[in-house]
Amino acid sequence: MVIESITPFLRHAALSLALLGLPQLAFSQENTKSAPVFHLPAVDQPLTISASKAPFLATADFSLALWMQNEETASRLPGDLLCQYDPALRRGFQLTLKSNTGTTTSQANWRHLQFSIDDNHSSAWSDCGRPGNAILAFALASHEGKLFAGTCEPGKNESGRVYSYAENGNWTDCGAPGQANSVTALTAYHGKLYAATGKYRLAGSSLKESDNVHLGGRVFVYEGGHRWTDCGQLPNTEAVGGFVVFQGRLYASSLYKPAGFFRYEGGTKWTALQVPQGIDPATGMPGPKRVEALTMFDGFLYASSYDGGHVYRYDGKNWTDCGQLGNNTQTYSFAQYEGKLYAGTWPSGRVYRFDGLSKWTDTGRLGNELEVMGMLVHNGRLLAGTLPLAEVYSFEGTSWKRLTRLDHTPDVTYRRAWTMAEHAGQVFCSTLPSGKVFAFSAGTQVGWGKSLDSAWHHIAAVKSGQKLELFVDGKPVAQSRAFDSKSYSLNSQAPLQIGTGMNGPFNGRLSDIRLFQRALALEEITALAKSPRK
Repeated sequence: MVIESITPFLRHAALSLALLGLPQLAFSQENTKSAPVFHLPAVDQPLTISASKAPFLATADFSLALWMQNEETASRLPGDLLCQYDPALRRGFQLTLKSNTGTTTSQANWRHLQFSIDDNHSSAWSDCGRPGNAILAFALASHEGKLFAGTCEPGKNESGRVYSYAENGNWTDCGAPGQANSVTALTAYHGKLYAATGKYRLAGSSLKESDNVHLGGRVFVYEGGHRWTDCGQLPNTEAVGGFVVFQGRLYASSLYKPAGFFRYEGGTKWTALQVPQGIDPATGMPGPKRVEALTMFDGFLYASSYDGGHVYRYDGKNWTDCGQLGNNTQTYSFAQYEGKLYAGTWPSGRVYRFDGLSKWTDTGRLGNELEVMGMLVHNGRLLAGTLPLAEVYSFEGTSWKRLTRLDHTPDVTYRRAWTMAEHAGQVFCSTLPSGKVFAFSAGTQVGWGKSLDSAWHHIAAVKSGQKLELFVDGKPVAQSRAFDSKSYSLNSQAPLQIGTGMNGPFNGRLSDIRLFQRALALEEITALAKSPRK
């Protein structure tokens, strides 16, 4: 990451560069109602300013403004632009460009701008209804300002469908991409929504098998209404296992044997690529390993596996075995938290942190659960869903705290908190076998549900009165729901981080960063966006 210049408006006009621990640089004064401006030359790493030298925000209004650029074809997730957040107190603010990948099968969010504050506030979990006749929403993804759910509907005359959330527990039918019983994965790619299909074997969740005999393994792109265009069949694949965009290309995997890993070439063409090889613990013989949940981290594509509980990484040509996670036989999901990669497992119900090849640190078991499914970071909190009770947990740094149980279906063996996505300032979680989707918010967040492209953009985030607002290139793009600003004190002992934070380091370029201790007016934001980038 490169920070080209930084201009924080600090609380004391007499602050010197020495207080920031920076070399002697040029000082200038802007003709504004704020405080002095500091300019830094280009640096190639994130910058941290201690809490004692950062602004005291308390409950007052404030504004953030900067220029940013991040490549869509990267091999790393975007990360945080600005962050001052204390995870122990759940207090502070964050401005991030967010991608959630590896949340079980889907790429749930792709390059979405988010601005959030918190002072240890948590909402109740709200029931958002059941899309269609779903036994579960297999896939969730936010795209172009809408939340989409891909369902498993196992009846003989049913098929997996896609729905968009219409608020108040209502879902709008967007049609069935294929004839198989499930839409297993969703992702945004090149500005459009892609859906993958599969014949889900419900016996894997100790449920009656589907009467729908149609196989899946096909991918479709959404054209609006109920219209879907066929993008081809993955070779020898009855169900797609995962989606991810890596280095600007769309990759997919196979849920069931035979193991498969594929790259989309456009039209209806998919190229079958090699899969990892390993020893079958049952036979002692070498063989191919399935790759399932897919994510990006630290320049590689990472994949979970149902064959032996390992994680594998791909450099664009070859696979490397990153080791087995404890004594687990399956790995299920990924999340990036504080610059580290986390993975969920079966049957220990534990989450592990990746600390290097074959170095996995056990972060603890989630209650008495057996499997960790959907995971993501929401407003500084690492959340994870489980089986067999469909519970949701929050990571507390050294242990996991139970937040809720979502599915109370009686007389079943397994209940799953299956997958997650962020949308409109909330995190959504799907469940099996109730088929319902639930929503939760930590603190207050505003998000822009459009994928930001690779161009330089001027970004402004404003806390004003009882709302949060986001501006892109001088134009308002998103506003939060009203909240009680007096209940949010943002003073903390956490450092002010520039180019890194709870979502990890920013993978891009930042320029002309400003922090104002007041709410900027629209005309001021417009003027900043029109001024030459420094």
